[in-house]
Amino acid sequence: MTTSDTSSFSSSDHLPMEDSNTLPEETLHEHYRFEASSGQEPLRVDKFLMNFIENATRNKIQQAAKQGSIWVNDVQVKSNYKVKPNDVVRVLFTHPPYEHLLVAQDLPLDIVYEDDTLLVVNKAPGMVVHPGHGNYEGTLINALIYHFDNLPNNSSNRPGLVHRIDKDTSGLLVVAKTEHAMAHLSKQFFNKTSTRKYLALVWGNLEEDNGTIEGNIGRHPKNRLQNTIWLAPNAHKGKPAVTHYKVLERLGYVTLIECQLETGRTHQIRVHLKHIGHTLFNDARYGGDVILKGTSFTKYKQFVDNCFKVLPRLGLHAQTLGFEHPKTGERMYFEAPIPSDITDCVEKWRSYAKNSIG
Repeated sequence: MTTSDTSSFSSSDHLPMEDSNTLPEETLHEHYRFEASSGQEPLRVDKFLMNFIENATRNKIQQAAKQGSIWVNDVQVKSNYKVKPNDVVRVLFTHPPYEHLLVAQDLPLDIVYEDDTLLVVNKAPGMVVHPGHGNYEGTLINALIYHFDNLPNNSSNRPGLVHRIDKDTSGLLVVAKTEHAMAHLSKQFFNKTSTRKYLALVWGNLEEDNGTIEGNIGRHPKNRLQNTIWLAPNAHKGKPAVTHYKVLERLGYVTLIECQLETGRTHQIRVHLKHIGHTLFNDARYGGDVILKGTSFTKYKQFVDNCFKVLPRLGLHAQTLGFEHPKTGERMYFEAPIPSDITDCVEKWRSYAKNSIG
């Protein structure tokens, strides 16, 4: 499934003066686009959309259907329409998606490298990459359009953005400054010729020093904020994903590892590591913000709580980024320093492992 944006139905998502049944499609704005998988079982379109639009209520979806805002295969449908395999479901409103109404903001950028073709940014944890539901300002894109004019749009109309990392993940992103750079860099990511290595702190002691995790990733059937692994016979519900990992340091009940992405699915590292029983440390969305390994001693619980305070976000950092320069053809590599919240947390675990285990 794909979607053109991540906003959700809000109280203002309505068609105030006229029903969209009376408006031609070309006057409307696409807010959502989903393609049903080849294995999709017949399902009412209102229930189908409930599974994939964050914070949407069935009442709002049904209201949108009554207003003629839900289209399947370019035809307006009612809420009781049964979605079939490979159907293209779209939600159209008279106003543009709010995240497309971009506001330039003078926000600081940590620019690692810049030329007339591209720039590499070291994103701080806590900064959202692009506007979406609940985050229409204060994002990396808001800062980019303030500091740079005429950035090219990607396929989702997001200026300069070639790839993304999650809000609470720190680290490197490459931004295109020209149409040629956007196309060239996007092709590298699609063809898996770019290099992306992440530093991750995970729960538990991995058995192997290195390994590869494979499993199709798709939306979680019950928790719309999560993705999950889909295995046979339901593998068609997800997209292929491959993550390679290498153990850097064993710290008793947690392990510091390096992850190299072969693909770039949403939450890929988080989902893959949870799948093999090694959830990212303090990853609240995937259950890593509680004690998953260790003892029942009160002192240990206090120690872990202190670690959560030192690292108040998931333990993931996009440390290394490599790609071919679109203009010169030169292979370029960049490395972002490990943020202090991760290094401080690792040091606490290092000391604990040395003094308390073995």
